[in-house]
Amino acid sequence: MGKSALIVIDMINTYDHPDADLLVPSVRKALPHVVRLLERARTVGVPVIFVNDNYGQWRSHHGELVETALAGPRAELVRPVRPDDESLFVIKARHSIFYETPLSYLLDQLGADHVVLTGQVTEQCVLYSALDAHIRHLRVTIPQDAVAHIHEELAAAALLMMERNMGATITTAEAAQF
Repeated sequence: MGKSALIVIDMINTYDHPDADLLVPSVRKALPHVVRLLERARTVGVPVIFVNDNYGQWRSHHGELVETALAGPRAELVRPVRPDDESLFVIKARHSIFYETPLSYLLDQLGADHVVLTGQVTEQCVLYSALDAHIRHLRVTIPQDAVAHIHEELAAAALLMMERNMGATITTAEAAQF
């Protein structure tokens, strides 16, 4: 059995998009669970990989994305989960954390065959990323209290699809195994 990696999806966010008002309440609810997952992973030496949209800013680097989000009106949602000096960072342009990114290569270099996906949005980026992880023969865990959604009913359906169709382990942040 290989290693695990904790992947934090799109939590470095300015929340300056059309459905932010629908998303923010769910982020507030998930945030303490994401923070605990980060703390646990860092304590036991599990690699933490932030995979984040670049929001079309092709000249941006991860530090600039973090700085912009921390300077924005929702900095309180970013500050508790900002990457530390040991965190790895991958920029993505579309929904899946794997699409046109070096993530597969990075996971292979780390010897990781299991990903714990946390972040946002359950019914979009988390769902598509779980599918792409599944087709790459990675084991997938989704702590349902540590993912945020825009539409609760779609998030519930997405979690069910990830469990049934992709064999993902749906659990809580506290019970998630690395």
